[in-house]
Amino acid sequence: MVVLCNVTHFLLRPFSQPRITSDTIIGMLIGNLGIVHSLIDKSAQTLRFIIDFGMICYMLVLGIEMDPYVLFKVPTRDAKVAYAGMLSTFLLACFLTPFLNHTHGFKIHFTLTLSTALSGTASPVLTRIITNCKIGKSDIGRLVIAAGIHSDFITTLLISIGYIVWPNREKPSGKSRLQEGIEMSSALVLQTVITAKVSPIIMNWVNNENPEGKPMKGSHLVLSLAFMGLVCCCSPAYGYSPILSAFMAGIFLPSEGRVSKWVINKVNYLLTTIFYPIFFIWMGFEADFREFQPGQIGTWTRLVLLFVITTAGKVTGTVISGVMLGFHWPESVALGLLLSTKGHYQIYLAIAARTAGTTSTTTSIVMVIAIFFTVVHTPSVVAHIIKRARKRAPTHRMALEWLDPSKELRILVCVNGPQNASAAINFMEISRGAADPGIEVYVTDMIELTDQIAATLVQGDDGVNTLAVTDESVTDLREQVTTAVQAYADMSGDGVTVKRMLALSTINGMPQEICNLAENLMVALIILPFHKSQRADGRLDAGHSGFRYVNRKVLRSSPCSVGILVDRGLGLIEKISGAHVSLNVAVIFIGGKDDREALAYAGHVARHPGVKLTVIRFLVDANSENASRRAGNNRVKIAEQEEEMKLDDECFAQFYGRHVAGGHVAYMEKHLINSSETYSTLRSLEGQYALIIVGRGGRVNSVLTVGMNDWQQCPELGPIGDVLSGSDFSVKTSVLIIQQHNVKGKLDGLEDDFSIM
Repeated sequence: MVVLCNVTHFLLRPFSQPRITSDTIIGMLIGNLGIVHSLIDKSAQTLRFIIDFGMICYMLVLGIEMDPYVLFKVPTRDAKVAYAGMLSTFLLACFLTPFLNHTHGFKIHFTLTLSTALSGTASPVLTRIITNCKIGKSDIGRLVIAAGIHSDFITTLLISIGYIVWPNREKPSGKSRLQEGIEMSSALVLQTVITAKVSPIIMNWVNNENPEGKPMKGSHLVLSLAFMGLVCCCSPAYGYSPILSAFMAGIFLPSEGRVSKWVINKVNYLLTTIFYPIFFIWMGFEADFREFQPGQIGTWTRLVLLFVITTAGKVTGTVISGVMLGFHWPESVALGLLLSTKGHYQIYLAIAARTAGTTSTTTSIVMVIAIFFTVVHTPSVVAHIIKRARKRAPTHRMALEWLDPSKELRILVCVNGPQNASAAINFMEISRGAADPGIEVYVTDMIELTDQIAATLVQGDDGVNTLAVTDESVTDLREQVTTAVQAYADMSGDGVTVKRMLALSTINGMPQEICNLAENLMVALIILPFHKSQRADGRLDAGHSGFRYVNRKVLRSSPCSVGILVDRGLGLIEKISGAHVSLNVAVIFIGGKDDREALAYAGHVARHPGVKLTVIRFLVDANSENASRRAGNNRVKIAEQEEEMKLDDECFAQFYGRHVAGGHVAYMEKHLINSSETYSTLRSLEGQYALIIVGRGGRVNSVLTVGMNDWQQCPELGPIGDVLSGSDFSVKTSVLIIQQHNVKGKLDGLEDDFSIM
């Protein structure tokens, strides 16, 4: 059972189905096998005891996680949604269920119990679905979880109180109903008072004697569990349901503290690993398909109406409450569909009604199937919520392509030391664009935190949360960079604002430090120095493996676009002025989001009077048979390829009209057949340009670069950047490789705490 449930859950994982879905399917199939029936028949009573004990544990934990005093507070927004959904479902169920002939003759206690159960929500199942679908931090996620818990609490409480009036027994007790009710209610009140008044004293004492971080004393743990068992046994001694007694005791036990958390964790682990497989086998065994009557129209009528009552009732209530609270109606409908989720307790009630002789086997099977369908649709409802949230609350995308031209461009330029300062200054100069709105550059020193440096850290003057580095080597290094940058800032005039920052961390923590800086400063572009430096002979050295790790990690998790600057002479140019052209720059455009980002950056470079910019566009030679054959070998979705090519054409046409048509930027096309010709064309550019700007990758149509990844030395530079940065390329051509901000995150570009209500 465990193996089959896990395998089925794995197969259903792409559909975001919760575990209860696979458990129900396998339980129905395994529980109805002939060999299983013959085995369980011999020990059916023992199995029922195990199920009852498991449900006692389930209800105890459910009660501990709920707050009974919410009844005495002013209803919150989630409480109003829960009340509206429960009331509308309860009224609809009370009106329709008597006509469905669930039992032999009309029984008011069954109608009220069924209506109350249909009005509830399986909060553990719903919470797990919302959490797994990663919308638990959003406003609608928090609302639906709170409303689900409230709904679950109220309906279970009503069933617990109703049991006193209409106890569900397989054998009569021999006492009058009045005497039974008085005994059970008195015992339940006594149990509740003891639990509410005594349990905080005992639990707080145990928690104080066993602080966090120390092993819990066995005697204290036994005392706590014995007290929980004692209070749960008070009312069942007088005929009350042990399962409902556990819930009533749980809601008045402290929910905070080490003991309560221990009980919740251990019981949930016990339920998941041991109890649920047994529970669903028992469910399949009791829901015997041999007694099912699929040929009767009433069977399917009951199934459809049970599902309709649950969903339509909840949706009606949430839509009405949504109108009163100002929700959008699609979100109100989604709330209702999610709150209609049922779970293990409702399945137990459906089977218990059959074993008590209240309903037939067919009716119980219909109820289980209806419960199953209330769970199956929830992931698609969550997917619809996320889809609407993306349209209404898109993520703020930090990239040059989407940057408002009227806003200041913010760049985080990282340097490893004074050797990068000159290249950083020339980069700032060519990136400055127009004086209005200008650029704001944060020149950041990347300092590896060693034990020697850590020993020199002292508290800064700005507050208790700041640290200052007093290590002489670090302060000298920073002073050299600051002097060079400040000299440039003084001479640059309007349009350039330079600020100094520090990223002090170990190599492992450096990527996160840089990403945090970029996110806090709301920069659109991070510039990282290549991990290899140029030697005296013009070639690149072996490089620093630690800073290569930093570059690769930042590329993966950056909150904005990232550029890696391979400096091979850019820092040697003394001054780039507007009096004459002193720098030849090229930007290569093949296609894809990274190339569009490179083109967007080139638009800033094109505005500098001292830069001669050339745009080189690589196009596939459509007349080549070889190109057609190679293109056909690429398994790319045609719709995605066409959409990407459309974006490329729009972006390039806009750039062409703004810069090339006016004669400010030179333009050339290269019609190529395959990646071999791409490589040859790149080699032909050797020595012609002081700086070449390229996109890292992100190309849908990779005909011109296919196969180039196989022999890359530095995959973080992309296929084109790797060729241009190779040791056999020009020693006088610097390369800037740009990657556009990847907005695909946990929710495919949507923030976890999105707001849609």
